[in-house]
Amino acid sequence: MASRVGAADRAVFGAVAGARPIADPLLPRLSHAADHGLLWWGVAGALGMTRGRRRRAAGRGLIALGLASAVTNGPAKMIFRRGRPVNQAVPLVRRPHRQHLSFSFPSGHSASAAAFATAVALDAPKAAAPVGALAGLVAFSRVYVGVHYPSDVVAGAALGAACALATTKVMPRRSWAPARGRPASASVPALPEGEGLTVVVNASSGSGAWLGQGPDVAARLRAELPLAKVVEVGPHDDLEEELDEAAASCLVLGVAGGDGTVSAAAARALAHGLPLALFPVGTLNHFAADLGLATGIADTARAVREGSAVAVDVGRLEGIDAAGERFEGVFLNTASLGGYAHMVAIRERLEKRFGKWPAMVVALAWVLRNDPPIEVDITAFDPTGPTRARTRSRTARRGVKDAPLGVGWPVTASAPTGLERRRLWLLFVGNGNYRPSGFAPTYRSRLDEGLLDLRLVDGVSPFARARLVVAVLTGQLRRSRVYEKRTAVRIQVSAAGPRPDGRQGRRSRRGADATEPARTLPFARDGEVTDGVRSITIMPNGARLVVYRPD
Repeated sequence: MASRVGAADRAVFGAVAGARPIADPLLPRLSHAADHGLLWWGVAGALGMTRGRRRRAAGRGLIALGLASAVTNGPAKMIFRRGRPVNQAVPLVRRPHRQHLSFSFPSGHSASAAAFATAVALDAPKAAAPVGALAGLVAFSRVYVGVHYPSDVVAGAALGAACALATTKVMPRRSWAPARGRPASASVPALPEGEGLTVVVNASSGSGAWLGQGPDVAARLRAELPLAKVVEVGPHDDLEEELDEAAASCLVLGVAGGDGTVSAAAARALAHGLPLALFPVGTLNHFAADLGLATGIADTARAVREGSAVAVDVGRLEGIDAAGERFEGVFLNTASLGGYAHMVAIRERLEKRFGKWPAMVVALAWVLRNDPPIEVDITAFDPTGPTRARTRSRTARRGVKDAPLGVGWPVTASAPTGLERRRLWLLFVGNGNYRPSGFAPTYRSRLDEGLLDLRLVDGVSPFARARLVVAVLTGQLRRSRVYEKRTAVRIQVSAAGPRPDGRQGRRSRRGADATEPARTLPFARDGEVTDGVRSITIMPNGARLVVYRPD
């Protein structure tokens, strides 16, 4: 079998080498451009400057590219140790300028090309054809310039595609179907020209600021809805004041910005009983993506003209802030306590100097290494009654037999106090049930259930964060003992006070990566960091938010 493959390899290689020139100026240059994955980094940059699926596809593509390169150029080549083909028959104009000293099987360029193209196809099918065609040309060019046999290319492409599929263990595919909401078209006006609509444009939001698109967004809004009032808010303007003024005088409140800006506008829309027109121009646009509005301005403008809308769930917050004052508010996506809030705070300090994504990487690395745990008293109420949050190991020790698989505590009545003292690295609460259930929160398929998604990372278990990272990378998060998930309708959390015996908390057992917890709890909502809270109650808001969305 091996001899037959070798003979076929040499025959095809010789036929390509002796063929009439096909694209001598193009293919050698394309092959060289793909060295070290530089071509695919450029394609990822172009995709990342767009919105919605293509931006996510770019991220998956780079993960697959790195994995395929590491596997192919490391263990795979060392296992097979196949020599390079003799390229004397290849015209000199095609040959690369430098001699390749690494082994031939499998082809690293083909693996990287197939990995990136397959990863893009998983998230952005419409971009799959051009990216796939480019990947195919890169793979063929490796035979054309005389550095690989055809079987090297085929094996590399297969390995690259497998690496791309493996990324779904770390970065699960999301559904792009709009999240379900309650029909609300009967309660909103149709505004064919936009009269009665005031849109507040935050020119500092996400990609609008990064790409200098603030004025362009305003111009496009005026073109789509010529009678709408468009208010542009710059870096030195007061966004909240502009939102208050707009909400007090309009028939429909519109907002163009990222998740934080949209959350602030949603609070005003709820307070004034107004429908919200959402024009996503932020970096991530999580809420808009779940609603099916992340592709740009045109979809929302069409919904405003037609009077099409849905009513969706909103999370509500009430509590005591770091200064001891009562506060209340709403959130659309997530609220979190602990490490994530610290990460966002560090990112905000660094992003003006380094940019948002490099700053996020630095912030994540710092948090994973240095961030202390928080110690809290927590009560979570499931849809039928209050329950205590417990780790799976505690549940087992106390003899509870009916705890559902993958949930760290039983759905049973709480202790008389209703509280559980916990040491945590992270407490995450989602507005609505995030999916997939076994992975990090990714998307929501429904926003009409009136539920909260509660996830915890335990801070008592030895090396909790390291174990969490390993579980994520291996796709075993559902089985991890440091990760807990459940659904709730009300969550009460407060910074842990002194224990009855007078101790101020406890150090974790030897080997745990922990230090003494802080008294004020780091808190962030919808990606915006606050000064922290002493206690907080999280629940679904009593009234749903009405948002324009096309049918």
